[in-house]
Amino acid sequence: MTTRRTERSVGDIAHRSILVLAKAPEPGRVKTRLVPPLTHDQAAALAEAALADTLDAVLACRAERRILVLEGSPGPWLPAGIDVQPQRGEDLADRLAAAWSTVTAGSTLQIGMDTPQLTGADLDEAFETLERPGVDAVLGLAADGGWWAIGMRRPDPSVFAGIPTSTADTGRLQQAALEGRGWRVACLPVLQDVDTGGDVAQVAGLALSTRFAREASRLGLAVDGAHAGQGVPR
Repeated sequence: MTTRRTERSVGDIAHRSILVLAKAPEPGRVKTRLVPPLTHDQAAALAEAALADTLDAVLACRAERRILVLEGSPGPWLPAGIDVQPQRGEDLADRLAAAWSTVTAGSTLQIGMDTPQLTGADLDEAFETLERPGVDAVLGLAADGGWWAIGMRRPDPSVFAGIPTSTADTGRLQQAALEGRGWRVACLPVLQDVDTGGDVAQVAGLALSTRFAREASRLGLAVDGAHAGQGVPR
């Protein structure tokens, strides 16, 4: 993402929505790939920190609607100003489509809970990319082959149909599905999301002041400070 800002009218911003698809950070429900070496309680604590950082970024961005589409129940980690909707559907593709059915118009961006290095400014820049003339959608690929963000100018829940999730080809296939509609897709930066212990070290090193980095350090996980200050690639 570039650091250049474009001025948006109040009317444009009023039609922005952001979706966060997440699981409640409960032991045994989240970050199970970190067990071992972590316990389920420790993995859940790390997930809660990541989700709290993500929601902070969502609150800081210039969007009108902020929606958490949640599997599980809200907890004390949920700040005011976030609308909570339950996840619906059998598999992840169904749940993605159901989440997008909660918005019917305007620029919409969706992220997950695995990129706690994001800031409100990063999300604003993603919206600005989406709102450039001629752009119909944005996609942020993840380093593991998935994606960490998707945005559409005209919400269409059907774009997730038939796309396998959690594979090395998920991002590429999702981009092909968007382009197959004749849409112009702008790419957001490729980011590292958090799936494994090695990911924890790298992502925490990108954002040392976050709850996520502090929790990783408290749990005795190595934090890769070589990435400190880099944040989201520009």
